[in-house]
Amino acid sequence: MPPRRKQQYRHLPAFILLALAEEPIHGGAVLNVLSQRIPLFKPDSAAVYRTLQQLEDEAQVVSSWDTSGSGPARRVYRLTQAGWDKLEGWREDIEMRMANLRYFLDTYAEVRSHRKV
Repeated sequence: MPPRRKQQYRHLPAFILLALAEEPIHGGAVLNVLSQRIPLFKPDSAAVYRTLQQLEDEAQVVSSWDTSGSGPARRVYRLTQAGWDKLEGWREDIEMRMANLRYFLDTYAEVRSHRKV
């Protein structure tokens, strides 16, 4: 059963913040990073840009225009202290979820190994 799209994007802000924690980058590069590093996670560009705007509205990232290269200017995003704090909150949330999922998988394996068909 494939995840519903809304559920798939639940952690999109966390993954975007994590990508920006490595270095300030533009929105297209964020999408490339996510696509390359998390192959089963396929956000569309509109979702990435909406989330970047939301993160900026919440002061977790700030942006500036990079006009140094050839071609059109690019909006480069970087984390703020609020973004670092939120990233820490995501880490705590994901660790708790992983512990709960580990319990499920371990218990399921145990129950299944004792199942009589």
